[in-house]
Amino acid sequence: MAYENVEVIKRLFQRLFRDEFPNLAPAERQAFEAQLEGRIEGLLRGAAGDGKPTDFAGIIGLGPEGVQPFEDINYPRIKPDFDDSVIPTQLHAVAELYYIWQHEQMKIFQVIDVLRRLFQLGQLRIQRGPGARGLYILEKWKPLRYSRRDRMIAYRRAFNYGTTPAPAGAVVNNNFHFQLVAFMSAFAQYFRDLMISEVIKGGVALSERPFGSAATIQRLGLDLRYALDRASYGNILALTTETGQYLREILELLDTPDIKRSFDANTKWDVVEQVSQRHLGGQAELSQRAKMAESGRRALEYIAANDFSTTLDISVFHAEGKALAQHAEAWIAAYRMTAEGRRFPGVERQLRWALGVGERTARQRLTA
Repeated sequence: MAYENVEVIKRLFQRLFRDEFPNLAPAERQAFEAQLEGRIEGLLRGAAGDGKPTDFAGIIGLGPEGVQPFEDINYPRIKPDFDDSVIPTQLHAVAELYYIWQHEQMKIFQVIDVLRRLFQLGQLRIQRGPGARGLYILEKWKPLRYSRRDRMIAYRRAFNYGTTPAPAGAVVNNNFHFQLVAFMSAFAQYFRDLMISEVIKGGVALSERPFGSAATIQRLGLDLRYALDRASYGNILALTTETGQYLREILELLDTPDIKRSFDANTKWDVVEQVSQRHLGGQAELSQRAKMAESGRRALEYIAANDFSTTLDISVFHAEGKALAQHAEAWIAAYRMTAEGRRFPGVERQLRWALGVGERTARQRLTA
């Protein structure tokens, strides 16, 4: 099917849309739009040669039909597949790695190393309980093969966190934090605006909804997904799997009754706090980091599982995103209380951070 046929299809559907859309009830318009969009897309795919595109030999006259006029050459409709060219397992591994990073910041791995040393030196008064047995197994078998340096390199590659130099030639996700903060801000702001609109208009069935905010979320989500996929090759999946298993085991170990009793603690987090205060120069931001770990992982899992289709029904987007909106709000609230987030700018200014540059430079780029 040639260019002329494609143009005819588009004109006919445009006429159909203009003639029929005003006559539909508001409840039927959304379904009509979706069906019309799908039908047009199917016909345009068929217009691209019905599965038999014209090759270069046919265009230049070396085919069996000789030189063909342009009106007989098939329409070269190319399928866009850039946004789909990601590896989901890598993205889900990065979501778990972010959870591990926040526990690294909470000094969990350092705390368990201190407990192992104290147990070996006889400075921890436990001997026969499950905590003592767990520390003995950790000391004997050393199940975590990846060292702190290995983990720091992984964090630097995937998130650009930490100060450990990345290996020469490795891809570093330089703008991750700027994009993550911008995504959380845009997501939270969208659902704040939606809630306000529902209150003002007196219901959830809005006749009109601006698309700009949703498009911002989709753009930031696609950029995040692409950058994370690009930087999470190599041993990231293996490191995350092994370190995640180790983290789960040591969290259970810190919650054993004999270890808690030796520090007069009620929870494992009391143990982490006291060990950090006594042996690690002070405790970390436990409450904030715990919430950032939970909500950040949830957001990255959403990004990994979502294709951010521009033709997605807006009601489906609301249903899927409502739970994440609460996590985005919680992440922002926790981030504002951390050392690096105390100067967290407002949502409107924060979207400039997606460029990964200072505010003045970002304003120059946006106005260029």
